[in-house]
Amino acid sequence: TGIAPRTPAIPGIDNPKVLSYLDVILQRKPVGRSVAVIGAGGIGFDVSEFLVHQGVATSLDRDAFWKEWGIDTTLEARGGVAGIKPDVHAPARQVFLLQRKNSKVGDGLGKTTGWIHRTGLKNKQVQMFNSVQYLKIDDAGLHIRIGEDGEEKLLAVDNIVICAGQDPLRELYDELVTAGQSVHLIGGADIAAELDAKRAIDQGSRLAAAL
Repeated sequence: TGIAPRTPAIPGIDNPKVLSYLDVILQRKPVGRSVAVIGAGGIGFDVSEFLVHQGVATSLDRDAFWKEWGIDTTLEARGGVAGIKPDVHAPARQVFLLQRKNSKVGDGLGKTTGWIHRTGLKNKQVQMFNSVQYLKIDDAGLHIRIGEDGEEKLLAVDNIVICAGQDPLRELYDELVTAGQSVHLIGGADIAAELDAKRAIDQGSRLAAAL
């Protein structure tokens, strides 16, 4: 019960180069040095950050965080940042972050933190493309077209990671209903589109209070 990663209908989707985001996050399969990420929602951004990261996370190292974001701890620079060049570690991998939508990549991220994720990936040299048509996947990599009139382009990557959404996983729910049990459906198993932790927590809290 919960969700299952959605598999888009792209020719060659069963190629060994293709990985689900769970394969990557749970480190179930090795990932090459160059990667195309299909899907630029919250999961796509999280996976991209995971792929370019190496060493200790700067969020856990105060000095490294200040250097990465160009913060002057002496406060001599105007606003603590003016004229300070960020010192960003080289990315662990080359990453292409792709989406079908015509909107700005990352447009659906949180209003107060979305810019942080976009800037962090840009600083790690992640290339982001919108209006992408996925033509096929083969041993050479991912074949795409950007825009309606764009030319076919090959991303000669080692792996393609699918972050194209998720579908509800309700096998246990269906079995319990069939068995005559009283069951409540909440969270991703209820609505899997644009997984929303806030909504899931709200549903769980209200259900717990009602029981």
